[in-house]
Amino acid sequence: MDYFTFALTVFVGFFAIMNPIAGVPVYLSMVEGADEKQKKAISKKATLVAFVIILVFILFGASIFNVFGITIPAFKITGGILIFYVGFEMLQSKKSRVKHLEDPVIDENIAVSPLGIPLLAGPGTIVTAMHFVTDADYIKVGIVILVFSIICFLTYMAFNMGEALVSRIGTNIITVFGKIMGGFDRLLMQQ
Repeated sequence: MDYFTFALTVFVGFFAIMNPIAGVPVYLSMVEGADEKQKKAISKKATLVAFVIILVFILFGASIFNVFGITIPAFKITGGILIFYVGFEMLQSKKSRVKHLEDPVIDENIAVSPLGIPLLAGPGTIVTAMHFVTDADYIKVGIVILVFSIICFLTYMAFNMGEALVSRIGTNIITVFGKIMGGFDRLLMQQ
């Protein structure tokens, strides 16, 4: 697989699992009542937390798993089941219980949890990152980091333009987009 094809696969994989557009309504519901400065601070912190968490797993994930006695193949199998479960729920018009919390408390700590972890850097994102860097050379690891940083930036932009996005395309289109990405989650992990 050449590097461009690999980068494109990584982009689609992260985009499908993080789903910045479908995450906008969740983000908006959590920051309701906050002023613009607070909203931008929360979206920036959430995407930065997600980036750092996934970067740690990209660089040190295999070592972390070794400490706990988890093998990469076992993690891939478990992660594949998890991604299938999330994608299947999305296709059935159910909100995934893995990514969404009931009645979150509104304060600036929501940037870390539940926005940064587990909404953006949840089990599915960690599995996807580990899938792409397992047995990868340094160039591919660099590509995964670069692509993930682009996805985090796109998520930050989607969150900041969230109200305009929802008012222009509507929550129905966002829901449809989420279902399409749920199907991509399952397809990508079959490769």
